Amino acid sequence: MKIAIFQADTIWGDPAANLKHLDEKLATLPECGLLVLPEMFTTGFATDPEGIAEKGDLGLSWMKKTAAAHGCCVIGSIATELPGGVFRNRMYFVTPEGETRYYDKRHLFAAERHKYSAGDERVIVEVEGVRIMMQVCYDLRFPCFSRNRLVDGRPEYDMLVYVASWPQQRSAAWKALLRARAIENQCWLAGVNRCGNDPGNGYTGDSVVLDPWGADVAACEPGVEEWAVADIDMSVLENFRSGFPVLEDADR
Repeated sequence: MKIAIFQADTIWGDPAANLKHLDEKLATLPECGLLVLPEMFTTGFATDPEGIAEKGDLGLSWMKKTAAAHGCCVIGSIATELPGGVFRNRMYFVTPEGETRYYDKRHLFAAERHKYSAGDERVIVEVEGVRIMMQVCYDLRFPCFSRNRLVDGRPEYDMLVYVASWPQQRSAAWKALLRARAIENQCWLAGVNRCGNDPGNGYTGDSVVLDPWGADVAACEPGVEEWAVADIDMSVLENFRSGFPVLEDADR
């Protein structure tokens, strides 16, 4: 499975402008099975969601249109307002056929927890035989929630995907924790962070695809809005797991 990650420079609080910008960039999208965009890619990381969060389906409709046009699945999170004034940081997964699943961010960061409601379910989707667990930003700091469990003797997933708005001042933690999650869960991993600035922070991105040993297989240049593309080879993962079955010794 070929994955494309896009380290976007998100325009603050302007969904229409962000989607227009992404359409322009997607003109050069490499052929892939999965495209991953950062956290809250339509607005930036909006901890005060009133008036910014999506009430309708502008961003989700765009994801469906994009998936169909490019023949790939698309992942990214959107600040979403549900009926009754409930806000979710919702990570969508959309197929080229328009099928949709979502994961609501479990671990809400700082001021985010005052306005958003947390999800409580792990969500695993599949692209071309690669089973993917979806996670958002601050979830990265909580390894128990993302633990790759054995079910009927087989690991639950093959890849972790983290979308994020992770600020520059904590970039060392971002890079270290991504590698830890790949190594301890014996899986492929994609960490897709934004670059640029919003009213509160600067972002270097440091977006990367890691192999099950925690080594880079593709990476975006820090601070630069650009693509990175990687091949996810399941035979590599299966050979590694069978020859070094770490997950069989994991604590239950």
